[in-house]
Amino acid sequence: MTASVPLHPVVDAVTRRVTARSATTRAAYLERIRAAAAAGPAAGPGRADLGCANLAHAVAACGPDKLTLTASPARNIGIVTAYNDMLSAHQPFETYPGRIKAAARAAGGVAQVAGGVPAMCDGITQGRAGMELSLFSRDVIALSTAVALSHDMFDAAVLLGVCDKIVPGLVMGALSFGHLPVLLAPAGPMTSGLPNKEKARVRQAFAAGEADRAELLEAESASYHGPGTCTFFGTANSNQLLMEVMGLHLPGSSFVNPGTALRDALTDEVARRALDAAGDPDKAMGAVVDEKAVVNGIVALLATGGSTNHTMHLVAMAAAAGVQITWDDFSDLSTVVPLLARIYPNGTADVNHFHAAGGTALLIRELLDHGLAHDDVRTVDGPGLSRYTREPFLDGDTLVWREGTTESLDKSVLRSVADPFSPDGGLRVLHGNLGRSVVKTSAVEPDHRVVEAPAVVFDDQDDLLAAFAAGELDGRDLVAVVRYQGPRANGMPELHKLTPALGLLQDRGHQVAIVTDGRMSGASGKVPAALHVTPEAAQGGPLRNVRDGDPVRLDTLNGTLSLLVDADEFDAREPARPAGPSGPTTGAGRELFAAFRAAVGPADTGAIVVLPH
Repeated sequence: MTASVPLHPVVDAVTRRVTARSATTRAAYLERIRAAAAAGPAAGPGRADLGCANLAHAVAACGPDKLTLTASPARNIGIVTAYNDMLSAHQPFETYPGRIKAAARAAGGVAQVAGGVPAMCDGITQGRAGMELSLFSRDVIALSTAVALSHDMFDAAVLLGVCDKIVPGLVMGALSFGHLPVLLAPAGPMTSGLPNKEKARVRQAFAAGEADRAELLEAESASYHGPGTCTFFGTANSNQLLMEVMGLHLPGSSFVNPGTALRDALTDEVARRALDAAGDPDKAMGAVVDEKAVVNGIVALLATGGSTNHTMHLVAMAAAAGVQITWDDFSDLSTVVPLLARIYPNGTADVNHFHAAGGTALLIRELLDHGLAHDDVRTVDGPGLSRYTREPFLDGDTLVWREGTTESLDKSVLRSVADPFSPDGGLRVLHGNLGRSVVKTSAVEPDHRVVEAPAVVFDDQDDLLAAFAAGELDGRDLVAVVRYQGPRANGMPELHKLTPALGLLQDRGHQVAIVTDGRMSGASGKVPAALHVTPEAAQGGPLRNVRDGDPVRLDTLNGTLSLLVDADEFDAREPARPAGPSGPTTGAGRELFAAFRAAVGPADTGAIVVLPH
């Protein structure tokens, strides 16, 4: 942002109130990381503060780096990795530790794999019992990251993770070590496969019985076909965007495909930057992730129509840095942040098309040039978000950055603030007698943004699909109320597999909406969806008293979610079931998470287990 461009008054006002709201918690956090910085680790010869036995254990298997760690003041990078070869997004990380170690060694430092964290895939567990562990895995990852970095051996850290809960969990855990510089090294998206419009068509054809399982599998396999992140703009790619805009990635590195020379050069550079940043308080993670960086993250999420999961994950990551944000901050910013990108499911393009059209560099330039983002922030690349209007290139074998394009190369995918897809970011908070919820309207057509229809109530997503298959939902307008899907009930599984059925009902000419205390991630699309309803049914929220046929009004224009029945009669109803967990609590590891279900906070404060809420 140039000096002549003032910060938008709403962005300024939201930032000021976030800063005021966070004054006590942010000050306490900064004091903790200052104390941690003063306590170590020691970078003197032999890492002097460690006892000989401690150090011997730490270097016993270091091979060629053993002498460097014991006899010199070399800096040491702790690598925390989410590698597994089941997830396409994380498979490329198999080779990253070796590259990072070699690059660190060439720069006079050392890198060690400090630990691994679990990485599960919502795409694989969709509709399965294992999905009930998904949201909780974020906090497990935060705990695992803290364990990995707890050895007082590291001067900096590199985090390897991409997908839904993995990046938020890594960030939450690493912020407990916010006195260290921390960089995230992305793996990048897989190359484009089957066009998203065709994938959506086959999914709906299967839901309608017009395509068989073999045709569906062929389409899905052509979409998800190789190493790298899934190319639609769900939570995984929203994570990558946020990490770049919040200054934790190198500029322009989020959407470079794996297996390319540029990707490898960027990974090597991450190691060098981590070593260079060690001891620099302005590049410490706790300094980078401040109130302005968090607001920038919200703005970028809104400007691109990113995942609704970040109304929880970004709240949780901010809380780990002592910054308190609320759904109202998202909603108020959404009124002034225009929608600049259309990436599936909010359009037909994928993230590779977004990257080719100008990507994060052009997006950030537009936001800065119109006063919608803070430039005066710290980043792992240095001071100022304006550094992120540059793109990485290879000049021979040398990695260089140059200014990105100033105009979109494909205006069907990425536009300017002067010519947006929509004047607002398409994320609203709904209030009413059913509670508070969030709704994303960036892919919802105007004639579906207000739905008033009878409720059809389900306590399990499979019951909705069975009713659809039996034809019980045909020929009528409806609001599908899917309850007992919140964090306390069953870990808040993603309900993405409901999208094709509900979309098909809408295509048949009906007014259709969904109201749920569950989540639908970045996959929520053309059907209006009131998500994360709080308080959830399992905590005694109003959803538990809704009955079939009750008229429900979901109004995204006025921000209301209302049950249109007599209040006294509604309050006198017997609840559908007692408060507490719903359905099976054993099998697929669910029995191990009883303490999480009992301790988790509500969705609007981040659905957090491991931090105060």
